[in-house]
Amino acid sequence: MPLLKINSLGIEQAWALWQITETEEELSFASLESCPEEIVSRQKRLEWLAARVLIKSMLEDFGFHYYGLRKDEFGKPFLKEHPHQISLTHSYPYVAAQIDRLHPVGIDLEQPKEKLRTIAHRVFTPDEVSDAGNDLVKLCIYWCAKESLYKIYGKRNLLFTDHLRIMPFDLLHAGSFVGKIQLPEKETVVRLQYLVMADFVIVYTGIQIT
Repeated sequence: MPLLKINSLGIEQAWALWQITETEEELSFASLESCPEEIVSRQKRLEWLAARVLIKSMLEDFGFHYYGLRKDEFGKPFLKEHPHQISLTHSYPYVAAQIDRLHPVGIDLEQPKEKLRTIAHRVFTPDEVSDAGNDLVKLCIYWCAKESLYKIYGKRNLLFTDHLRIMPFDLLHAGSFVGKIQLPEKETVVRLQYLVMADFVIVYTGIQIT
């Protein structure tokens, strides 16, 4: 099985990573689901199915039965028949997921690519660009962090530059930093964790501070 690891963060809290090596038929059998016909890309179909196999594996690790996924009015995935909050991300051939019984979560996985440099001024503040400097890996962590915060919020109409802020941090193989969802009516402060792998970086929710 290409489930690399389920990483426990507490009671019914975890994140996990899956590397896709299976065929669509194998993933469909494992998830007990079929990919929608409107998804035509082979990679997207594999990611769709692998995400469900991964969530199913995580729930079963907690001792629960998997009944499937649905999406709310904002496109945020949620579990049928369970109260747990979930977040999904993929960058072929990897799929990752996070689950938490009580709190909103956000996880994002990306492979550092040069296109991040060209869009940096549109999604990062000057302070964030300055802190990342010319380091593509650190820039990718910033991107994943903002995606994670966006998923935690779970609704639309957020501007990456105005509403999602990442505090400066030192780049290590693994570490943490603070992210903020800043809205006129409320500021939410979240501790985010990151991990740098050989060909991708991953950022996931740590502790929601406020």
